[in-house]
Amino acid sequence: MGTDFEHPENSPEYEGLKVNKGIAQPDPVNPNLAARLSGLRKKELGVDAYVNGILKGDINILSQAITLVESSKTEHQTVAQEVIRRCLPSAGGSIRIGITGVPGAGKSTFIESFGKFLTAQGHRIAVLAIDPSSERSKGSILGDKTRMEELAGDPHAYIRPSPSAGSLGGVARKTREAMILCEVAGFDIILIETVGVGQSETAVHSMVDFFLLVQIAGAGDELQGIKRGIMEMADGIVINKADGNNIQKAELAKAQLQTALHLFPPHESGSEPKVLTASAYERRGIKEVWETILDYCNTTQQNGYFDKRRSEQAKYWMYETINEQLKSRFYEKEKEQLKTAEANVMANRISSFTAAYELLDDYFS
Repeated sequence: MGTDFEHPENSPEYEGLKVNKGIAQPDPVNPNLAARLSGLRKKELGVDAYVNGILKGDINILSQAITLVESSKTEHQTVAQEVIRRCLPSAGGSIRIGITGVPGAGKSTFIESFGKFLTAQGHRIAVLAIDPSSERSKGSILGDKTRMEELAGDPHAYIRPSPSAGSLGGVARKTREAMILCEVAGFDIILIETVGVGQSETAVHSMVDFFLLVQIAGAGDELQGIKRGIMEMADGIVINKADGNNIQKAELAKAQLQTALHLFPPHESGSEPKVLTASAYERRGIKEVWETILDYCNTTQQNGYFDKRRSEQAKYWMYETINEQLKSRFYEKEKEQLKTAEANVMANRISSFTAAYELLDDYFS
């Protein structure tokens, strides 16, 4: 077969067989993102360059700084913590909104519709995610950038997937630090999405001003599968997919959930959680969700709960960081001793508790 033929099947020896030339495929990279991505692979900068770049709202430098925050390398963490320390006085000027919901509730579609509504109002938004399931898969949720393609291409929006591995506490701490950098870069609304299910809701609740639960109607008993703890944490609930034949079911679900909320103790914030219906697909009810969040923030700022909650959250993350650092340093220092202790425990030469105490004594001595 000669090289003059684009397809070997078009060679004369295959008489009667012809393969037409294929159609040129479009560039798989969203053109709106190409400009942002082009400047990402640059050499590491100094602390001053990072801080100045973030203060100017440079997205590429912000992305590089968040990558440093997510890195487990000691030298990266040293630079990252200094950048955060320098940025902290300029942080805190955003509204931080946590968004959670059962799988299939349409969180990504809701976030995209909500985000587009906010950018149209003149806001700059950052979407961050907490994905504890990545600890098992070692993968990151880059799918968010494809699910929210329209928002990802919005010049006033920034979407950042969660760190690709690590404990929930570690992933959550890094998300909180990324949130601080995004605030300093000029994003006045931060949306934090829980991607996994389970304890991630508690982590998100401990770093936001308003915690929104996204639900759907018509999936059986509306209260089934919703942990009471998540219901109690919610500052607001939105019944998504309230469109087409689902509108009546959504209204019924709204009434049921509102009744259920009355059975819970009064909210510490002094603001009673509201249940709303919306259609992210048709972009209806989004304005009402935003107005509810603003009302809540105004109420809690006036009664002092807003600042009190942020102070409590800062204290919580201090203790979480201590716990995480102690754990990681212990396992690093006792790496070899752990192997010996593990073998002795499995061979029943020593009890689990004695081995643990001996390892801890060795670490602290």
